[in-house]
Amino acid sequence: MGLLRSLVTMLLFIWFSWLPIFTAQPPNSSRALDSLLQDFAYRAFVRPKTGFIYDGVVPTELTGVKIAAMRLRSGSLRRKGYDMYKEFEIPTGVIARPYVERLVFVYQNLGNWSLKYYPLPGYTYLSPVLGLLTYSASNLSATNLAELDIRASGDPIIIKFSDVKSAPNGSVAKCVWFDLKGSPNFSNVASGNECSTYQQGHFSIVVESIAPSPGPVPAPFIPFPGHEKKSESRVGIIVGSVLGGVLLLVLLSFLVLWGQKLKEKKKMKQMERAADVGEALQMTSIGETKAPSAMVTRTQPTLENEYVP
Repeated sequence: MGLLRSLVTMLLFIWFSWLPIFTAQPPNSSRALDSLLQDFAYRAFVRPKTGFIYDGVVPTELTGVKIAAMRLRSGSLRRKGYDMYKEFEIPTGVIARPYVERLVFVYQNLGNWSLKYYPLPGYTYLSPVLGLLTYSASNLSATNLAELDIRASGDPIIIKFSDVKSAPNGSVAKCVWFDLKGSPNFSNVASGNECSTYQQGHFSIVVESIAPSPGPVPAPFIPFPGHEKKSESRVGIIVGSVLGGVLLLVLLSFLVLWGQKLKEKKKMKQMERAADVGEALQMTSIGETKAPSAMVTRTQPTLENEYVP
């Protein structure tokens, strides 16, 4: 059985060594990203206190993204606003619809993921995309929440970008606001790094891209033999690995059953040998028939009249 276990261990090691490694993939759309970041931002609430900022931790497949969450009372938000929530200065008069007693502001800094989730053809980002979204705070364990509709009824919300690149000579930087549908809206930059908004969404500072001078026309790409089958071969490797794993499991099952049957047969033979151990009888021929006979008589026969005096 020791040899069988060693064989099983070796086969499992070989299989897992060749099995393709599958990692978690980031969300495919900006809305799916918002939903995921809301979930992870809410996880930062441990014994939450109203008005405190809690930095969250994103999954490893989104390394570079920063998130935070802050819970506020709707009445307090409308009367007092909030001085500085990360890069956002929230004034008085901000109202949420539908009304909730408490709400949560989820902050996003998409960092190097900005262009992936908010592509803007013809423009270059001078700062990361920042997000400010509002959700109900009635259940801090909830996921896939719908955003509340917030509006600044007086002064606008000010975004003071802390990481802004200089615009190229002759270019004019612009503020861009993406609404919840992903549609861009442009406005002027104030004080070099400030934008304003009356609604929630995603924000950044951009500049129109300078078209490069026309260069030589590149030669057409001619795929080398087998290039067009690269993706197909990758799929074949994955399918082959899965089928190989199934066959390996079937083989291991047969090996384990064979080992158990071998062990049972060995045990039965030992029991049969133990049952056969006893005093051997001598065989005597009687005519053409052989029959066992005792070698020694334990008690000698005595005639009755031998005891008569």
